[in-house]
Amino acid sequence: MNISLQPELEQYLQEKVSRGQYQSIDEAIEEGIKLLINRDEIYQGRFEELKEEIGIGVSASEQGDLINSDEVFERLEKKLNQRRMQQENE
Repeated sequence: MNISLQPELEQYLQEKVSRGQYQSIDEAIEEGIKLLINRDEIYQGRFEELKEEIGIGVSASEQGDLINSDEVFERLEKKLNQRRMQQENE
C-alpha cells in the first residue's frame, strides 16, 4: 500500500526515525494505526456504557424515581472537588 503524507507529517515521522524512536516510517505509521484502533475501542466501550446508563435513567424516570437538579449539581460539585483534591495529592 502506498500512502501520501503532508510534508510536515512526513518530516515529523522522519525525525522520529532519526531519533531512534522507530526503526522505519512504516513502523511509526503502524504504531499510529494501533493507537487509533485502541482509541476507537475505548470510545466504543464508553459509548456502550453511556447507552446503558441512559437506559437506566429512562427506566428510573418512567417509574417516577427522580431527583431534582439542585441535588444533581451538588453531587457533581462534590465529585469534582474530590477529583481536584486527589490530583493535588498526587
